Amino acid sequence: MKRFKVAVVGCGCISIMHFASIAMAEECELVCCCDVKEDRARACAEKYGVRYYTDYNEMFDKEQLDAVHLCLPHHIHSKVSIDAMERGINVLCEKPMDVNLEAAERAVRRGEELGVQYGIISQCRYHDSSRFVKNRISSGRLGKIISASSSLTWVRYDDYYAKSDWKGTWDKEGGGVVINQAIHTLDLVRWIVDSEIDTLSVSMSNRAHPIVEVEDSCEGLITFKNGVKYGFWCMNNYGCNEPIEIRFHCELGDVKLSYNDAYITYSDGTKEEAHNVEDENCCGLGMDYWGIKHVRQIRQFYHALAGLEPLEISGREALKTHKMIMQIYDSAGMKAKFTK
Repeated sequence: MKRFKVAVVGCGCISIMHFASIAMAEECELVCCCDVKEDRARACAEKYGVRYYTDYNEMFDKEQLDAVHLCLPHHIHSKVSIDAMERGINVLCEKPMDVNLEAAERAVRRGEELGVQYGIISQCRYHDSSRFVKNRISSGRLGKIISASSSLTWVRYDDYYAKSDWKGTWDKEGGGVVINQAIHTLDLVRWIVDSEIDTLSVSMSNRAHPIVEVEDSCEGLITFKNGVKYGFWCMNNYGCNEPIEIRFHCELGDVKLSYNDAYITYSDGTKEEAHNVEDENCCGLGMDYWGIKHVRQIRQFYHALAGLEPLEISGREALKTHKMIMQIYDSAGMKAKFTK
């Protein structure tokens, strides 16, 4: 297999998952990185023995890149993606796709027009627990899903927002707990239910973070076109980051799913369970709640670039969840109030 020449744009917190995954992948070679903050770019370049830039356009023009990993503030995800695509560079971008639906759709269209691969990170789909549940439901073993629920009780203190020049803002982050933290939980449910939204009703509020304008709490009910009713609750006001919980009530059994574990109790009394298996050299990277499966999704991205298999989480696929996130904000009306 060809070794693809790749770069990382954005050397903040989440970039460690990309740098480490690239370093472990035989399919690609890191050649450079970029960040507007020169000290961060230089530090990553020295750590991995590559060149660095502070202007991504200069990097795109000077380097012969096959692919780029984007770890940037949400509001420039689509712009930088398109800038890369128009130079023939394949893109793997962190979630969310952007802060609005129109920009995300534009990036998807441009990638398809130019014939480049455009992937969006949703690493929780690669957890052993998630794939186990998806398989059991898709195979019909559990019958039809009747209802689903999810809860996310995490904490983000004021200093989390204070040390950032873009988090906690509608125009740059695009929201709060929904678009940044709960997006993975919401994505897992939508992916497993596998249906478009019929109706939704949402309540959203900022209850404990006067330092920012975005929501820190949200609850709602989504009804999918296949009849599944999905109730969700998420908030950043807890005392710690508790494990998320997703439940599915099905015709032939019930499911309890977290990022790391899955338990199924069938109507006939039999039980099954699955647990995440740590990938070699992945444990200890980043935050526990990020999971350890970036490496699996990144490897799949390069297999797709090599033509060995289809890209699993393309921009077109990711757009389904991004549309749902935007519908949640539209239903709540809170974002519109602040962005008139």
